[in-house]
Amino acid sequence: MRRFLKNRSGNFGILAALLLVPVIGAAGLALDYSNAISIKTKIQGAADAAALAAVAESSPAVKAAFAMSGDGEISLGKTDAVKFFKAQIVNDTDFTLDEVDAKVVKKNGSLYSVVNYKATVPTTLSRVLGQKLIQVAGQATVEYQTEVYRDFFLLLDNTPSMGVGATPKDVSTMVAKTSDKCAFACHIVKNGVEDKNSYYNLAKKLGVTTRINVVAQAAAALMDTAKDSRKSSNQYRMAVYTFGMKAEDTKLLEVVKSTTDLTKAKSEAAKVELMSIPYQGYDNDQQTDFDRAFTQIGDKMGTAGSGYTASSPEKILFFVSDGVGDSYKPTDCTKKLTGGRCQEPIDVKYCTALKAKGYRIAVLYTTYLPLPTNSWYNSWIKPFQSDIPQRMEACASPDLFFEVSPSEGISEAMTTLFKKIVNTPLLTG
Repeated sequence: MRRFLKNRSGNFGILAALLLVPVIGAAGLALDYSNAISIKTKIQGAADAAALAAVAESSPAVKAAFAMSGDGEISLGKTDAVKFFKAQIVNDTDFTLDEVDAKVVKKNGSLYSVVNYKATVPTTLSRVLGQKLIQVAGQATVEYQTEVYRDFFLLLDNTPSMGVGATPKDVSTMVAKTSDKCAFACHIVKNGVEDKNSYYNLAKKLGVTTRINVVAQAAAALMDTAKDSRKSSNQYRMAVYTFGMKAEDTKLLEVVKSTTDLTKAKSEAAKVELMSIPYQGYDNDQQTDFDRAFTQIGDKMGTAGSGYTASSPEKILFFVSDGVGDSYKPTDCTKKLTGGRCQEPIDVKYCTALKAKGYRIAVLYTTYLPLPTNSWYNSWIKPFQSDIPQRMEACASPDLFFEVSPSEGISEAMTTLFKKIVNTPLLTG
């Protein structure tokens, strides 16, 4: 017996046999859990799609939510979500669906769609350890804001530089038809009397479209887009401001007071005119004061809200400009001065101050066209031409910047920005 106990021959084979089961089991667990994770990812995709489908724009649940006066659960959404989920996995045989449940609830102006599921995945090699099944579970959540209340404040740059032709063809026409080869349609009004020989009137006679004309038309068209997009008559309020009526009194001009009457807002926005000047070169052309405009409109916008109720609307500044400031600013000018005159791209610190208050800023940059025949442009604007779009984009909130080239439509761009702001279903979990 003592000799038998001391005998070590054949131990490797015995040990190998003893270790074979746990080694195969461990490898099997790794493979089976990897497979289970892959299957869970596939099921999660079906749940995400089902949750989204339940609150799609044209779904019965969304229609029912709009018809509800208060909060509550929407049974139609639950039925649709479960049906959509099962339809996606009907042919899958690599797992067993144990449980699926869905719920669509309206609460505080939002619609929440939730899909929960549990499933079991059969194992292969890990069965040697007694692990025959692996259970997976998950949840998909979608939030759809059925009615977000928003106040839009359109700040339209109507200063003299916006009298430039809207397209290269318009610019060329003005240069060819003016004795000093001026591309700007200066709007001259002296002592309340319109100068019939001003370039502004010349542009009208020549059929030249100026940038301010296009901006006014686009602002008016936006009211129709807002009217068609809203889900209730008081969901959106619109206000329209310019930099002033005349150069002698440059201050924020309220063209349309904040209103839900979008038909009236459209009519008034269409009337926006280029700021008048008493004569060319008045006050060294210092009429484009972005710093003052942003400060003054911040005082008009009020407190930014959650958007869940009409009494707590989100606040959105819609800024349309060619991006070049020209004002008396003897200190803090970001470019070189001429005396106290500051010509510069927009100073983004004023945008940052508004965003810090919870406002969102949508920026429509109407590309500042090069004016190679204009000595003033060549001396003062051309050196920082490339900075203009960068500063305008920096002014905007994330994903709310749009640049319009002469070949594109300002109205279409404004609509695009508006639709980016209007909420779409959001997958939150």
